[in-house]
Amino acid sequence: MPIKVLVVDDSIVYRTKLQLSLSRDPDIKVVGVASNADEASRKIRELSPDVLTLDIEMPNMNGLEFLDRLMPINPLPVVVVSSLPVNALDALGRGAVDFVKKPEAGVPNASEVFIEKLIETIKVASKAKIDCCPHKQKKSEPVTESIAIKRTPQVLLPSSTNKLIAIGASTGGTEAIINVVKDLPKNSPPVLIVQHMPATFTQLYAERLNGLCKMKAKEAADYDRVVAGQIIVAAGGFHMTLHRDEKGYYIRSKPGEKVSGHCPSVDVLFSSVANVMGKNAIGVILTGMGADGAAGITKMHSKGAYTIGQDKDTSVVYGMPMEAYKLGGISRQLPLHSICDEIIKHVFV
Repeated sequence: MPIKVLVVDDSIVYRTKLQLSLSRDPDIKVVGVASNADEASRKIRELSPDVLTLDIEMPNMNGLEFLDRLMPINPLPVVVVSSLPVNALDALGRGAVDFVKKPEAGVPNASEVFIEKLIETIKVASKAKIDCCPHKQKKSEPVTESIAIKRTPQVLLPSSTNKLIAIGASTGGTEAIINVVKDLPKNSPPVLIVQHMPATFTQLYAERLNGLCKMKAKEAADYDRVVAGQIIVAAGGFHMTLHRDEKGYYIRSKPGEKVSGHCPSVDVLFSSVANVMGKNAIGVILTGMGADGAAGITKMHSKGAYTIGQDKDTSVVYGMPMEAYKLGGISRQLPLHSICDEIIKHVFV
């Protein structure tokens, strides 16, 4: 059966474009279009779509407000189609599965690439597990300063540490990563993150982490030093790898061909961490479609690293962690809300 899609966009040009372009794929059937939130609500009830594509900028009620209203009463997979990175990240926090950036005018083949990416994302979203109340999702208990003191040494780690945490994720990963890292103590070992995300979005995501976490967070820049208390997010369109010299650890951030279907690639990061850190690393693979990171975390595991995979029940898409588990690369599978405490236990206890 084809995937039933409802297209919601206030622009008649975009509604028509998406309706015609998506309908060319034999696995997708556009069952309707809507120009605003009220019309979308009515057509959701009438047509029971499998996936919703949603613009953010709409009259009367914007896409974020619509998600707040929709998800508690009629949760379904939503793919945000927007040119605004900040709003797309806000939408993910409200329960959207993923986002696709609208093409920029004047860029060759941008429209074709956009439609190809949207079709791929719709197909992934149709298999996603949706939380009806994303804001009320079960989370780990906050790590207060008093708890952190009990769990951690009484002095800060040195700026160059012999431990490191590497995290990889894709679909559903933006919120999953926040759940894992926001309560890590400020003196935690460095954290390197690959989240499949385009350029511009990664910088804004790093800024969001910096505002939410006890640790400092930034987007990767070539030759950044890797120090305790800092989170580095791989930049969109750049592979991130770990290296060591006489001063300690640093990263390279370089453009390159896609690996395991992605740039940045989780496999690229994990493989470099395996080579440089060996048993002194912790690897975490979270929700996401496909197999990126599975081979890399298995290599980390073979080098003695402690590796954690998100379990099926709490994954939006149980793809990447499943493939890693099947390869024997996971030391322990855990629900999302338990991963932060597991990391703290292995770093500080």
